[in-house]
Amino acid sequence: MTPPSAPKVEPDELTLAGEFADAAREQWQDLVAGVLRKSGSLPEGHEGEVEQLLASRTYDGVAVLPLYTADDTSPDAGFPGLPPFTRGGRPEGNVAAGWDVRQRHADPDPAATAKAALTDLENGVTSLWLVVGGPGLPIRSLGDVLAEVYTDLAPVTLEAGAEFRAAADELLRVHADKGVPASEVRGNLGADPIGLHARTGSGAELLGAAAELVGGLGGHPDLRAITVDGTPFHNAGGSDAEELGAALASGVAYLRALTEAGLDADAAAARLEFRLAATADQFLTIAKLRAARRLWARVAEVSGITGTAAAQRQHVVTSPAMMTQRDPWVNMLRTTLACFGAGVGGADAVTVLPFDDALGLPDGFARRIARNTQSVLIEESKLAGVIDPAGGSWYVERLSDELAKAAWEWFTEIERGGGIVAALDSGLVGDRIAGTWAARGANIATRADAITGVSEFPNLAEQPVVRERESVVLGGGLPVVRYAEAYEELRDRSDRFLAETGARPKVFLATLGPVASHNARAGFAANLLQAGGIETVDGGVISDAETAAARFADSGATVACLCGSDKTYAELAEPVAAALKSTSAALLLAGKPSDEHVRSGVDEFLFTGCDALSVLRSTLETLGVTA
Repeated sequence: MTPPSAPKVEPDELTLAGEFADAAREQWQDLVAGVLRKSGSLPEGHEGEVEQLLASRTYDGVAVLPLYTADDTSPDAGFPGLPPFTRGGRPEGNVAAGWDVRQRHADPDPAATAKAALTDLENGVTSLWLVVGGPGLPIRSLGDVLAEVYTDLAPVTLEAGAEFRAAADELLRVHADKGVPASEVRGNLGADPIGLHARTGSGAELLGAAAELVGGLGGHPDLRAITVDGTPFHNAGGSDAEELGAALASGVAYLRALTEAGLDADAAAARLEFRLAATADQFLTIAKLRAARRLWARVAEVSGITGTAAAQRQHVVTSPAMMTQRDPWVNMLRTTLACFGAGVGGADAVTVLPFDDALGLPDGFARRIARNTQSVLIEESKLAGVIDPAGGSWYVERLSDELAKAAWEWFTEIERGGGIVAALDSGLVGDRIAGTWAARGANIATRADAITGVSEFPNLAEQPVVRERESVVLGGGLPVVRYAEAYEELRDRSDRFLAETGARPKVFLATLGPVASHNARAGFAANLLQAGGIETVDGGVISDAETAAARFADSGATVACLCGSDKTYAELAEPVAAALKSTSAALLLAGKPSDEHVRSGVDEFLFTGCDALSVLRSTLETLGVTA
C-alpha cells in the first residue's frame, strides 16, 4: 500500500521557532540571577544588571559581557574598501588569493637561509621577511640568498635596524640585477628608526635618513619602505590599546617626517606598512585589527590623505610574548588561534612564528608547521573566502569600538607628551606599559591567566627541545618579556637540582580520607607544584596521623601537603599536621579553610587565586633549591 504523501508546505508557512514566545532579556537576567543566588555569588541587595557580575575586563578596562544584543550599539563599520576601513582595506578583501603568507628568516648563515627560503616558497609561503645587518644576515649576502628567488613574484621585507639604508640599496640592486622593473618591485625595505628607538633607546636620529630613502623611490610605486612596528610595545607587556596607540603615534611621526621632507600626504602614507601582534585571544585580535584600520582612517582624514592611500596596510605576526620554551608543542595551538584571528581580522600579510621560536632558530619541521598552519586556514578552511566574517557580530563590533576608543585616548596622551619619541625618552610609554605588565604578571602568578603546559598541566618528564640561539638580540629600550618566563625560571632551577642530585625536589601529598574525598585537591596541588618543577609523591589513602607520619618518612620528602575534603580536614588535619610537624616537615595545605584548628601549623595554602609563583619560590627554597 502506498503511504499518503505529506501535505505540501509553502515557504511562507514555515514558522520554525514561531510557535515559541520571543525571549526577553529580562527573562535571561532572571534565570542568571537564580543560578548566581543558588551558588552564593549574588551579593545581598544587588540592584544592577546581573550580567555585570559575569563580565570580565581586558587590560585596557574594556568590559567583556556574557551577552550582547542589538542594544549594544557601535558606530557604522561601513563597507570593505571604503572609509573608515573597519571591514577591510580593499573591497575584495583576501578572497582572490588569500592573505600574504610571510615567513621570517633570521639565520645569519646565507646558505642555510637560502635553502630554507626556497623550501618555504615552494611549499606555500608567498613572501620573505629577512633579518639582515649586525648579527643577522650579512647585507652583501642578499644576492646569494635570493639568487634562485623570483623576487617579482615573492616580495621581500627587510629588517635591518640602523643599517636600513645599506640593506635597502643592496635589495634594490638585487632586483635590478634580476631585471625586475621598478614598477613591479613590491615588498618593504623595512626602515623603522622609531621601532629601533623603542627597542634600544636610540635610532630616532635616523628619521631624516628614512625620509631621504623614501624620497628616492619615485620610480617604485608599489614598494613600501617603512615599517610602523607596534610589536615592541606588545613585547614589553603592553595591552592591545597600548600597542595600537603607540603604533598610531609612530605612524603619525613618520607622516610628519616624510611630508616635512617634501612628500605629499598620499605618497607618504603609501610607503607605510603597520606591523601588529596577534595573540591566542582570537576575538581581541580580530577587534584589534579592525580598530587599527579605523584609527588610521581617522588620521588619514585629518591629514588630507585620500583614496587607497588612506587604508592601513597590515602585517600581523603571532605574538612572541605568548610563546613558551617549556612544552613548546602547545605553541602550535597558540599560533593557530592567533593566525585565525589575524585572518578573520583582515590582515594583509601574516607571519606565523615557528613553535620553537622562543628557543632559538627554528628547524625545518617547525617552519613547515608554521607555513602549513596558514595553508590549512586558507586552502582547506577557506578562511579568506569571506570578507570580514566577524562583521555584524554585536560582540565584535562593540569590542572593536571600545578598543578603538581606548587606543585613541592613549594616542592623544602620547601626542600631548610631545609625540612617540619624546614619550619614549620621558618614560611616559615605558611607565604605562610597566603598569600593565605588572597587572598581567599578577594574573600570571595567580594563574588567572593560565599558560597551558607551563602554569597549568606541566609535564615534568618532557624531553628538552634544543635549538641554536638566535643572535639578533637588542636591548637598551623597552624590555622584552614572555608571559611564561617566571615559571620557566623555576623549572630551570629544578632541572639544575636534578642534574646535581639525581632527583627532583619533591613534596609528599598527605591524602586524607577515601580517594573520592581528596582526589580533586590532590590533583590541584600536584598540578600547581609541578608548575615549579616540584615532583609530588602520592601518599595513598591516609586515615590517621600515624600512617601519615610513616608514609611521609618513607617518601624521603621534607615538605608535605595536606589534601582532603573540608570534612576530612575537620576530622584529621590537626592531628596529621601535628604528627608531620613533629618530624620537622614544612607543611602545605590544599584549600583555604577558615577553621583555625585546620590552619594550625600550616606554612602555605594552595587555593584557586593564590600567588602560585610566591608559593613555589618559597617551597623550592625550603627544599634547598636556590636560584
